[in-house]
Amino acid sequence: MTYRPRPFALGLIALFAAAPLVLTSLAQATHEGAMPRAKAPETTGRDLATVAPESVGISSERLKRLDVAMKKLADDKQVAGLVTLLERHGKIVDFGAVGLRDVKATEPLQKDSIFRIYSMTKPVTGVAMMMLYEEGKWRLEDPVSRYIPEFARLKVYTGKNDDGSPKLEDARRSMTMRELMTHTAGLGYVLNPNGPVDRMFIDAHVLNDRVPLQTMIDGLANLPLIAQPGARWSYSIAVDVQGYLVEKFSGQPFAEFARARIFEPLGMKDTAFYVPKDKMSRFSEVHTGAGATLSIDPNRPDPTMVPLGPSGGGGLYSTASDYARFCEMLLEGGQWKGVRLLAPRTVEMMRTNHVNPEPLKTMPQGTGWGMDFQVVTDAAAAGESVSTGTFSWFGIAGTWFWIDPVEDLAFVGMVGHQSLQTTRAIQGLSRSLVYQAVTN
Repeated sequence: MTYRPRPFALGLIALFAAAPLVLTSLAQATHEGAMPRAKAPETTGRDLATVAPESVGISSERLKRLDVAMKKLADDKQVAGLVTLLERHGKIVDFGAVGLRDVKATEPLQKDSIFRIYSMTKPVTGVAMMMLYEEGKWRLEDPVSRYIPEFARLKVYTGKNDDGSPKLEDARRSMTMRELMTHTAGLGYVLNPNGPVDRMFIDAHVLNDRVPLQTMIDGLANLPLIAQPGARWSYSIAVDVQGYLVEKFSGQPFAEFARARIFEPLGMKDTAFYVPKDKMSRFSEVHTGAGATLSIDPNRPDPTMVPLGPSGGGGLYSTASDYARFCEMLLEGGQWKGVRLLAPRTVEMMRTNHVNPEPLKTMPQGTGWGMDFQVVTDAAAAGESVSTGTFSWFGIAGTWFWIDPVEDLAFVGMVGHQSLQTTRAIQGLSRSLVYQAVTN
């Protein structure tokens, strides 16, 4: 069964409202063409080999602050352990593991430890979708109902009737593919059990990886939208729907498409929708609590189970080095080591805000949303060290990454901890400590 968050999801909603680089108001949208266009990096010699930080314009002395801070978090038992990886100009300049893989067994965490990356799955699904976009399978303004007829007559939740039943109205039009790619389609999710539509999603078990993805679509067809298509930005089940569309457009099971078209070409040998039993010795489970109460969270699905309906929104397991390859491919405009997945212009589309001004008001200041990435449209307004044009996301159990095409760097952080208050603070700290070390 796909993991369904318990009440901690309420903390997620609160942090979306407060965290600068998460999901709340920007008066002017930055549309295609307005983002700073980073110079395409040279692709020769970008092999993710480890080099001295100074050789790519980073101070090794200043970079020690990052390593010290990450180690202190583990030593203080704020989290069990962390793996962090920083790359610039196609070279790794910092890669380390601190803390424990399992606090009960006191096993040290390793750099190749495998984590549940949850919503860091979404950008991978987005790449799969854009590969099919390049093949002419769909266009941004196409109605989703053209490809999912079950979505032709959706209703929209508008409140409650006097008897407590949901008050519904007809959707005025079909959601578009652009809206499906940007969380503006009006779909709900399972993160807020106090939200009436999310509560319906939870009760209907629409996210269940033990059944085929078609079952999810059939369930969604009977549930209302939270808003009219295009009216607001709301983090949603949309990327799971994209996983279904990958199957429909490609004629392949979603997991097979991801393996054959993305993971194998990039050498992401430890990334999949399950963990093989012979790799379980490297698996790091999600922990909860802190200090004396730090322990493994027992409410997680079996990582070795092969899902029938893999979650495009949150089902992957991966390592820091695997995900760094994915990031480097995007930094290089869609290719790595001579293997091209996307054209440079397609990557530019993905990292450009596509959300219109009105729905953008429900996002954090200085940020927008591209094709399955959050994008920084104004770094000063966002209150962050990253460059305008940086694109990123994170997983609900703490894993995080960002890609900065202006500084030509990427960062991947792996952790398994169920407290967004803790992990979002760690993510912000990592950004500050990375950029203070960039000297050239």
